[in-house]
Amino acid sequence: MSFKSGFKKFIGIKTEEELNKQKTPKEKVRDFIESLLFAAIAAFFIITFVIQNTRIPTGSMENTILVGDFVLVNKFIYGSSSPKYIPFTEIELPYFTLPSLREPRRKDIVVFEYPGHRDQLRADELGVNYVKRCIGLPGDTVQIINKVVYVNGEKNWIPPHIRYGYELRPPTVKRPDIFPRGMSWNEDNWGPIIIPKENYTINLTPESAYNWATTIDREFGRRVVKIENGKVLIDGKPAEKYTFKKDYFFMMGDNRDDSADSRFWGLVPRDLIVGQAFITLFSWDRDIPFTDFFRLLGSIRLDRVLKLLN
Repeated sequence: MSFKSGFKKFIGIKTEEELNKQKTPKEKVRDFIESLLFAAIAAFFIITFVIQNTRIPTGSMENTILVGDFVLVNKFIYGSSSPKYIPFTEIELPYFTLPSLREPRRKDIVVFEYPGHRDQLRADELGVNYVKRCIGLPGDTVQIINKVVYVNGEKNWIPPHIRYGYELRPPTVKRPDIFPRGMSWNEDNWGPIIIPKENYTINLTPESAYNWATTIDREFGRRVVKIENGKVLIDGKPAEKYTFKKDYFFMMGDNRDDSADSRFWGLVPRDLIVGQAFITLFSWDRDIPFTDFFRLLGSIRLDRVLKLLN
């Protein structure tokens, strides 16, 4: 079957010859299977390279995005990539990335693969997507002072639906789980830090190597940073400087006091960015089980159907 005839079959257009011909049961089964195959190929192409739907399971972006929202993600805008893993496994595949229409910008609501906890080389479960607000770009200096975000020394734009939940934690309150490790910061008073970009070089001391060890290790795909006798080793060789290989981004939830984000687990490399969340397809109460179908149907939030995100 030619591509032209196959495409016509997929979209339901039949030739005069096909309309006049009486098909056998075997031919009808074959046509049905061919139609399913073309539909599957088209769906795979669209989901992989153009647009996909993702369900929001947590409240880290409230009230911009609510738990139970089904959000459409534009994968084409940042340059979509072919699958990185065999479906339902963690077996990596060679992949390619299409050219991007543009790079992520501040204010964008970005979908990305979770890189893992602060001290992990890789996430426990690969391919898990997070949704956050892009705050800092490669080369930016980001700092948080008393919950107020500053980028390059200026107050950052405030999302229209930003949300806070807890009292201010003063600078004297230190969190051991903050990123980078070893810093005496908390989520309300964080930084300043320069977001690394490709070819950005830092001086390596035992302290800075400890701060950036996991980020450097991830660029190599294995543990390479060691501190021995007051000296820094990278891949077994003494190093006084390190030049980053990738661009990184600082991501943060709009629900500032209930968001696990770059303040805790670190920065997002460019190659883990999936796309831009741009519209809520529909929304309902995810706590209602599917067995209670009519109550679930009644929980649909009509005001969020086809709602553009900003």
